[in-house]
Amino acid sequence: MMALAVLVIAGAVFPAHGQESEAQANPVDELPWQTGPTQGRIGGNAQIEVPEGYAFLDAKATRTLNELYENPDSGRDEYTFAPAGRDWIAFFSFDDIGYVKDDESIDADEILESIREGTEFSNEERRQRGWEEIHVTGWTFKPQYDKELNALAWAIEAEAGDSGRKIVNFNTRLLGRKGVMEVTLVASPEDLQPAIGQFKALMPGYAFNDGERYADYREGDHIAEYGLAALITGGAAAVATKKGFFAAIGVFLAKAWKLILIGLVAVGAGIRKLFGGKQESNEE
Repeated sequence: MMALAVLVIAGAVFPAHGQESEAQANPVDELPWQTGPTQGRIGGNAQIEVPEGYAFLDAKATRTLNELYENPDSGRDEYTFAPAGRDWIAFFSFDDIGYVKDDESIDADEILESIREGTEFSNEERRQRGWEEIHVTGWTFKPQYDKELNALAWAIEAEAGDSGRKIVNFNTRLLGRKGVMEVTLVASPEDLQPAIGQFKALMPGYAFNDGERYADYREGDHIAEYGLAALITGGAAAVATKKGFFAAIGVFLAKAWKLILIGLVAVGAGIRKLFGGKQESNEE
């Protein structure tokens, strides 16, 4: 799985660590982090080795972390993996949609438009919560599928609110026998390249459980009702012709929170109050 890490990196505006007053407790630090060396169990589907200098959060603690970082609830259990200093954070969740056939072509332009529309719609929720809006600007890495690793990866660029601070959202979908592991890694722009190297070195410690790998498929297993493209758009693209346009949009928006917002994390007013924030780089 070592090469997998090239595909499993996500970047976004992320709060500066250590800028809060020493007298004020950091609520993220106070979460029940499981520090390495240990093994992080990602539901009943996979595990990741957590070496010394890294930490892991279970699903309950990750729900609290997402609230602190202004990420709406995805509706599924998520798990967090990060270095002790939290220069980057990786979110893992499993979607038990079944075995996804990987023989589908991908129309990147059409997918991007769906993501852009879904993001604008989701901004209504962010406004109601008093969170900063997010606006998609384009691809930084068009969707690509690695057939050897059974991994689909893509990167989306966006801007946060009126500040215009750039957010780069990298995602990957790791295909398994019974569904898909969704992985999003978040880092500040200046920390992104080091994060890639660190996460790549850790990927040999990740694995689906025995019998859960894509290659473990057996005749009679449940087949997902959609393919690769719909993994990016939350399923809407696949069901549109079956259920109608408006029903498809509803399905997309129900899943879009994780796709759009968890990867685009920690840019709102609430997190700035917690951490003090820092001026982001103007680099693309």
